[in-house]
Amino acid sequence: MTDVRDILDIESPSTNELTKESIFAGDKRIKKKYDYKVPKRPEGMHREVFALLCKDNNDVPPLFPTDTGKGYKQMKANLGMKKVRSWKWTPFTNPARTDDAIFHHWRRVVDAGKEYPFAKFNKKIPIPAYTNTEYVQHLVTSGWTRAETDHLFDLCKRFDLRFIIVHDRWDHKKYPTRTVEDLKNRYYQVCTTLSKAKSQHEKTYIFDFEHERRRKEQLKKLFERTPEQIEEEQVLLCELRKIEQRKKERDRKTQDLQKLITAADNQVDPRKIDRKSSKKNNNSNRNKLNKADSSNAIKLQVVEPTGIKFPDFKNSGVSLRSQRIKLPSSLGQKKLKGIEQTLSDMKLDLNPPPNEIICQQFNELRSDIVLHYELKGALITCDYELQSLRHQYEALSPGKTLIIPPSLQPKSDQDIKTELIDVVGSPNVTNIVY
Repeated sequence: MTDVRDILDIESPSTNELTKESIFAGDKRIKKKYDYKVPKRPEGMHREVFALLCKDNNDVPPLFPTDTGKGYKQMKANLGMKKVRSWKWTPFTNPARTDDAIFHHWRRVVDAGKEYPFAKFNKKIPIPAYTNTEYVQHLVTSGWTRAETDHLFDLCKRFDLRFIIVHDRWDHKKYPTRTVEDLKNRYYQVCTTLSKAKSQHEKTYIFDFEHERRRKEQLKKLFERTPEQIEEEQVLLCELRKIEQRKKERDRKTQDLQKLITAADNQVDPRKIDRKSSKKNNNSNRNKLNKADSSNAIKLQVVEPTGIKFPDFKNSGVSLRSQRIKLPSSLGQKKLKGIEQTLSDMKLDLNPPPNEIICQQFNELRSDIVLHYELKGALITCDYELQSLRHQYEALSPGKTLIIPPSLQPKSDQDIKTELIDVVGSPNVTNIVY
């Protein structure tokens, strides 16, 4: 505003002149005075160590985290004015014991007469019982006697269905030797039969005897493997991973080949478009439209290459024609090397003069080279699968040989050179079928 007043020659109102003292005069801060004195750091001690040992309030930090926030300061005990509860040395018995042993412990007087608090942890598995009539009617089976069954249920009740211990305590002198699976099978058979006989609902106890036996046999074989067998297994696993990787690679190449064939089949035939366009034309403008159709047919005959998809520079502004023959960055290194090797074998320049005709034909040539490279890889994959099937057939059928028809066998380079195969179906070339 001062500059504007000077330009317009207007006197500025009288104001007090601003100075440094007038600005900072009203911003005086009241400094707090602290009563404590910070101790001096000893010589040779690092600043971080001194900060751990001493703070501003001269309180030493605790050695472990606390939730009191008072460090080493001791908490005062909160003593109440209530009367102390009395304790008494009293005898007690444990319900889990069957010998009526008497023990003593300190117990509150108000808890006298209550049950031993640890008796709630005395949990026992309910073992079913049977009478002589029930055994004769339902539980008689071949291979097991009444004495063996009674001995089994007595051990199960004593050791809480720990069948490993039951098998260890089995009386081998009086009864035949039984496996753990035999004991389990007999026990669950009796439980299922008694449950069906005593109650209306059919509560079954399922124990798969054969599965348990096979499982333990497999575990035994697994633990008894020799170092040579373990090494052989690792080699087989590595080979399996390689086979799966090769299978995935073949599947990927098959999908790429299918995409190429689909793209070739979906290309537009210019003759069909000519027919549709000729039907829609009027008789008065037939000659003019025929000329236009012929020019359109010439444009449609330039089929988009299926091997390499070159970028379109029509709507990208000013560009050099040499960029049209530049290969896209998405092309792999193997295909680039294959294109360079093929052009070298054909004695062609890798960077020809980029006029319009050369750019178009050079791009089509390299697209056909990539298509030939992919079809050759697909042919190798098919041949490998044929040989694998032949070896599998001979392995499954000894003495027999799988004869592959000549039409499915790969041909030599001399036979391929003598045939003309139009894969893409270009409209400029007549299809030849052999």
